[in-house]
Amino acid sequence: MAVRRLGIVSMALALAAAVPAAAQEHEHAGMAGEKLGTVHFATSCSAAAQPQFDRAVALMHSFEFGPAIEAYSAAATADSGCAMAHWGIAISRWGNPFVAGQRPAPQLQQGLEAIGRAKQAGAKTERERDYIAAAERLYADYDKTSQRDRVVAYEHAMADLSSKYPEDREASIFYALSLAASALPSDKTYANQLKAGAILEKIFIEEPDHPGITHYIIHSYDVPPLAPRAVTAARRYATIAPSAPHALHMPSHTFTRVGSWQESIDTNIASAAAARRDHSIAEELHATDYQMYAYLQTAQDTAARKILDSLPEISSHFDPNAVGSAAPGSAGIFALAAIPARYALERQAWAEAAKLQPTASAFPYTEAMTYFARALGASHVKDLETARSAIAALQQIRDRLTQSNEAYWAEQVEIERRGAAAWTALAEGRNTEALAIMRSAAELEDGTEKNAVTPGPIAPARELLGEMLLQMHEPALALKEFQATLTKEPNRFRAVYGAAHAAALAGDRATAATYYDQLVKICARADQPGRPELAEARNKPSGQ
Repeated sequence: MAVRRLGIVSMALALAAAVPAAAQEHEHAGMAGEKLGTVHFATSCSAAAQPQFDRAVALMHSFEFGPAIEAYSAAATADSGCAMAHWGIAISRWGNPFVAGQRPAPQLQQGLEAIGRAKQAGAKTERERDYIAAAERLYADYDKTSQRDRVVAYEHAMADLSSKYPEDREASIFYALSLAASALPSDKTYANQLKAGAILEKIFIEEPDHPGITHYIIHSYDVPPLAPRAVTAARRYATIAPSAPHALHMPSHTFTRVGSWQESIDTNIASAAAARRDHSIAEELHATDYQMYAYLQTAQDTAARKILDSLPEISSHFDPNAVGSAAPGSAGIFALAAIPARYALERQAWAEAAKLQPTASAFPYTEAMTYFARALGASHVKDLETARSAIAALQQIRDRLTQSNEAYWAEQVEIERRGAAAWTALAEGRNTEALAIMRSAAELEDGTEKNAVTPGPIAPARELLGEMLLQMHEPALALKEFQATLTKEPNRFRAVYGAAHAAALAGDRATAATYYDQLVKICARADQPGRPELAEARNKPSGQ
């Protein structure tokens, strides 16, 4: 859908960039020099508890959930009657609201117990009781009520709360977050995201150093048509809360969406280092996955290889059950599976991809990425037995996810299964069937969105469709598919090169020259001599 870009947030954020450094260095009741942004959430807690509570909320707004729980606990210790400290623990126990997947029962029970402690402490104001009641919607009857219903119930409760207390900016900010988090990936009107963004842009003018506002603007606009709206917020957020590893990583969501690869690399290097410092290894792995993706788009393959080689050492410190930053244990497991698959497929190292070995975990959709890469690699090197075995594994994983009510991940695995089946059919000479299956995979992927856990698909379905059409000697049709890919995934190496190569084969020299020049620009820091595609781009015939 065509969405008119609003200018208010860009103007406001540009003005905020001029805020004096002293105003940006507000310190909550934490370590000296800690910079988390400026947050004040008024409560009836004691004067001794309030600074810890404000620090906890600042941490929570940057999704630093483990440290936030510690700070809320400190507030509760300072004031046993601080019911809102237990509210904060309950919200923190929910974790990153943008992570797809069912929360496990032990996690939900911990959140429900925190709600119980909040009630027992006895909130002193109606407003605080309303916050606690709203948070309870996420957990109440979790064994009987679907997670989707509870998330929507929380969103509605926050709508009522923000309406009831219009002067409470925190209520509006948390309501905006609930709107963005409850948006369905199939809703291409982006109604929730636009509504959330509008709320946040208005408040930002009044609170330019608030960490949650820029953070949630990025999340609200973390879809292809809206991503340009978040660029200034992305460049601002890390300066507001540089002590939070996730605040250093989060800008790369926007940088990835707009294809600003070096900015993504730089911010994720900083985020991974901060996460390592804080022993938040899932967050380090998450940042590393985004960093790997950006290196591969710019053909910095030597740097990408160093990341791959670093995984055993990083994973040796990884506890998937730790409560740390925005990235839960599942995100760390995702990165450990995604990084090797990306490294092979983005370089079209088919034999390497065919040899990848899946690692079993409690999150089978992570194993699916490995099987997908194996199937693509095996089909290209004509190892049909391995390809068929990987496709069967993908079907089994899809069925397991469906049975466990993991509808989002079941659909993502089905997209991968279809892509793998299409390329295997092509290897078997069933061209018409292969093309039909690949088109169905692309259409299914068009109807959803990537999750925040990943910078992008392991291999976009429309990009694979374009490459298939090239193999079928249909360059004009292939060009259209590569161009469609680039509307969602701008500056992707394989899509830009595919468009250039397809245009050249179709005899469209002007279009070919445009894309070849774009590829050379994207890869300004690429390895030398580097990939053969870059040599083709640099040595394109005159007239192209």
